[in-house]
Amino acid sequence: MQSNAKADWDQRIALRSDETRAVSLPDLDPPASVTAVGGVGQVTVDWSPVPGAVGYVILRGLDDASLEPVDHHSGDLLSVPSPPYVDTTCTPGTTYRYAVASVPEVTVHGRPGASVEAMPLVAGDNVPGIRVTVDAVAEGTELHRPWVPMVGSERLSQLLCKELSGGREIGVELEQALRRMHDEIGVRTVRAHAIFHDDTRVYTEVDGEPQYDFTVVDAIYDKLLGLGLRPVVELGFMPRDLAADPSKTVFEYGAIISPPKSYEHWHDLVRALVGHLVERYGLDEVLGWDFEVWNEANLEVFWSGTKAEWMHLYDVSAAAVKSVDERLAVGGPSSAAAGWVDDLLAHAASSGSPVDFVTTHTYGSPPLDVQASLDRHGFSKARILWTEWGVTPTHFNPINDSVFSGVFLLRGMRSAAGRVDALAYWVASDHFEELGRPPRLLHGGFGLQTVGGLAKPRFHAMSLLSGLGPVELPVAFEGDGGGSLVEAWASRDRDRIAVLVWNLTLDQSKSGGAAELTRELTLSVPGVDPSWSATATWLTPGTGSGDLVALADELKVGDWPTDEQWTELAERSRLRVDAVEREGDELTLTLPMPAAVLLEFRPSRG
Repeated sequence: MQSNAKADWDQRIALRSDETRAVSLPDLDPPASVTAVGGVGQVTVDWSPVPGAVGYVILRGLDDASLEPVDHHSGDLLSVPSPPYVDTTCTPGTTYRYAVASVPEVTVHGRPGASVEAMPLVAGDNVPGIRVTVDAVAEGTELHRPWVPMVGSERLSQLLCKELSGGREIGVELEQALRRMHDEIGVRTVRAHAIFHDDTRVYTEVDGEPQYDFTVVDAIYDKLLGLGLRPVVELGFMPRDLAADPSKTVFEYGAIISPPKSYEHWHDLVRALVGHLVERYGLDEVLGWDFEVWNEANLEVFWSGTKAEWMHLYDVSAAAVKSVDERLAVGGPSSAAAGWVDDLLAHAASSGSPVDFVTTHTYGSPPLDVQASLDRHGFSKARILWTEWGVTPTHFNPINDSVFSGVFLLRGMRSAAGRVDALAYWVASDHFEELGRPPRLLHGGFGLQTVGGLAKPRFHAMSLLSGLGPVELPVAFEGDGGGSLVEAWASRDRDRIAVLVWNLTLDQSKSGGAAELTRELTLSVPGVDPSWSATATWLTPGTGSGDLVALADELKVGDWPTDEQWTELAERSRLRVDAVEREGDELTLTLPMPAAVLLEFRPSRG
């Protein structure tokens, strides 16, 4: 039976809380030099970037009169941050017109430019080939790692929870999942909701006078710091005794989304919390923390007030944080679907409120390039933190457990590298209960790890990323979908070359695979000693290569595994590692869609 929280969520999640806008947006020209090239099962659209654009919308039609945005079925934004774009939602053998429009802000897009023609090809008997060439002797550049700074989590009060989910103690397993993110992936901070929820007991009123108790917060943050992690302190939701309307809630656990009845008392609460944290953990420590104002106030489901009321909340919150020490970092708008970024920056430029970092969220596409918005409003030096990001915004969606979602993670992280300070995958563990606790092991939960701590394909993708070295090497592509459908990220350490290659479309209607998108990969690494050995670490659909769903199906796992099945799932859900034969400077592999492979070249032993 659907819970009341889920029914409420489904009804209100798409409703924007306030779309009035005081800020004007630039009228951007459409991109120049648009091209569209048909390949087997796909069309690759390319264009020249436009200054001031945060992204682009690709339009398609049978003629210019029928042009509409291409929908890759993510359930969130359709715009993408940069070229190229691979369209696999088209019908092979049909001729289309493609055009591209610049996006200055996610709720609008500019006029499209002139359209170009392309036809996706029908698959034949031969698998199309792609050549990827790595310049292994280039000087290279620093390899940016946007997955390391931050990961998302269920509200951190659950670290103290003794109850069971799937027969597992929630607090113990959430702690283990976060420890693994730190120890194996190198993640440094955790962003979570609801530090002001009443289960932390931070705020009550006695005869109208505020009372503070940070005992539970201390227990939470002590645990987190003990794991080597820092919190991103999201200032929310509203304590019941401070809420203007405590009946306004979200989630199964009843988070209150109301504005405060007293902004003065809210200011004092934020100041008291920040001051307490500085006193307990030391100023030098807390100067490394980020304080984020609220969560997704641009959605009605998360904020029952107006945009103006939230902007006032931001001003008050930022002033409270800075009243403890001006050097402490505060930011927002922590918005859904990259909204309200321009609104906050324009407001802050007018009000004088500080914005040390901008935070926003999106799902189903790589993160947009909001640096353009920062530049427009005079905040060019503010950091960019995507504090939520993932393959889908939908709870209990099977795609969350799929190999597709793992390869999607690779594509997004590569896109964000060097232009985003943090890209936080939402979330670390399936011990997550916004709309109710997990009903079964594989239920489409947001977690990178299951209840029971099994690695899903997305956690495996994080592991593959961690296998990249510190120096990024140049990569060149040739062939059908090279650089669009098939991408690569190459690196070098002192005595190793590592090349991560994947095959993925953003088109979620093909998340279960598409035979016509399989490609024959030839990897050329000239300059690598011919005596060096090569290994391939695979993430692919099917048992034996990190696909937990396929393995659970093979073992006939019910809602929850038996003791024996838990053991076998843990042992057999690892990635497959193969030795690879080289022919001179080259090796050849078949790469289905979706799939990823980390190819490593090392000096041979003996």
